[in-house]
Amino acid sequence: MDIYRKRLLWKVMLLIFAVIIGLGSLFYTHDLVDRLKEEERKKAEQWAEATRRLVTSDDFEFLFSIIEDNTTVPVILIDEEESIISQRNLPSTMATDTLAMVRELKRMAKRNDPISIELPNGIVNQLYYRESTLLRQLRVYPYVQLAVILLFIGVAYVAFSSSRMAEQNQVWVGLSRETAHQLGTPTSSLSAWSEIISSRYPGTDIAEELPADVERLSRVAERFSLIGSKPKLHQGDLAELAETTIAYLRKRIASTIDLKVQNETSGEVIVPFNPVLLGWVIENLVKNSADAMKGSGSITLRLTETGTEAFIDVEDTGKGVPRKDFKTIFKPGYTTRERGWGLGLSLSKRIVEEYHKGKIFVLRSEPGHGCCMRIILRKQG
Repeated sequence: MDIYRKRLLWKVMLLIFAVIIGLGSLFYTHDLVDRLKEEERKKAEQWAEATRRLVTSDDFEFLFSIIEDNTTVPVILIDEEESIISQRNLPSTMATDTLAMVRELKRMAKRNDPISIELPNGIVNQLYYRESTLLRQLRVYPYVQLAVILLFIGVAYVAFSSSRMAEQNQVWVGLSRETAHQLGTPTSSLSAWSEIISSRYPGTDIAEELPADVERLSRVAERFSLIGSKPKLHQGDLAELAETTIAYLRKRIASTIDLKVQNETSGEVIVPFNPVLLGWVIENLVKNSADAMKGSGSITLRLTETGTEAFIDVEDTGKGVPRKDFKTIFKPGYTTRERGWGLGLSLSKRIVEEYHKGKIFVLRSEPGHGCCMRIILRKQG
């Protein structure tokens, strides 16, 4: 659990760092936009002043140069009767469309206060303007930049996680198959010794239970050998698998734990599954429940079904799982035990969801009052 939380902390810190960069860029650009907006206002005022002086001054070349210098800020000049006298820096199609000019004038009036141009004889014209295209693009730029940063981090994170996961999977596959290979020789030897003991001491507890343990060891080796390859699914009865698995576990967990199966179906529950892997998932859930109860309580494996799905519920009276950890418990490395790799539920999720195309999740849980895990499998269509 500590490893998972450390990795999560690094991911959060990376995200916070990206957000800080984005917000810093956002604030800086906003400040730049405000200053450019003020500059464009000054340009519009200069344009208005030049227009006014054209009527009273002889320095036409200088005044025209001021007007011609405005190549970015869209402006519209109207007279006292609100008739359009002239315009600048508007699209050429709009210059010949009176209705479009009127609509643009209304938009300008909403965005900025007009600049009054006082002419001789008490005539007052009004100059309307709006932000240039460049300024509007600059205003949007920081949001686009922030989105690009977040997208880049997201893609980088997914790529990095996928790469690490692929490497880890290769290591686990190699380790698992080597483990299965190493278990082969002692398992074969134990099987021979089991037959000898059964023939010499028939009817004893050791003669009855040793073959079951050898069979289980063979199944463990088979599970390891299946990791990394696509297992074959066969039509089988879930009720039979549940009874067989619980019967084996009943003698191998604390006698103070009441372990039982409740089959609430109409009879056989036929679904496609791999008995070796799905049996391991059930064992893992039962053992987790036993660990959560500290050796005392009850565990119920309940089978139910609908027309298209079969349900396996493993319910216990243990300490429960906090709601915030409902998804976290399936992450590799999550464990509440001092000794443990935190791979059991992670592998269970992979077996159920990737190999059997089903679902596994916490159906309900309350700290101090137990937990119920649910497996959903689809029946053969």
